[in-house]
Amino acid sequence: MVPYGGFWWRVLAYFIDAILLQIALSIVTGFLGLGVGFNAALMGGNEDLIMGPMVAASLLISFVAQWLYFALLESSKMQATVGKLAIGLIVTDLNGQRISFGRATGRYFAKILSGLILLIGYIMVAFTLRKQGLHDMIASTLVYKTRDPREVAEGADVFA
Repeated sequence: MVPYGGFWWRVLAYFIDAILLQIALSIVTGFLGLGVGFNAALMGGNEDLIMGPMVAASLLISFVAQWLYFALLESSKMQATVGKLAIGLIVTDLNGQRISFGRATGRYFAKILSGLILLIGYIMVAFTLRKQGLHDMIASTLVYKTRDPREVAEGADVFA
């Protein structure tokens, strides 16, 4: 049976994803002229009028980019983000099958709840039988320690 993706493996995968996302978002927001300090210096006038909309635009771009990054990649044929691929983790439904974009979106938004309750939703991964966080339970997903989704779909007895 393929093992579940444990807490520390998932933390490491998230750090890889966070670094990649930060680099990409820095490039995009810089290219769009949303670099807060740079634009304020160029304006030379009343920075308060421009800072609010710039920060709001940066946050919106960041939020949408993160949602699409996680939802599109986890529902793709790879079944994993770049960080999960690097570590060797995949995301499946409870039957070991690829998840839909809708389920991946629900999982992403459920992660907000996992974080809001003092990260307890994430810490649950270390203590639950199938290594599920609150977001996994809400979205009915599992994370496996494998690079090949066929191992889970073909030969695993998921409920053993």
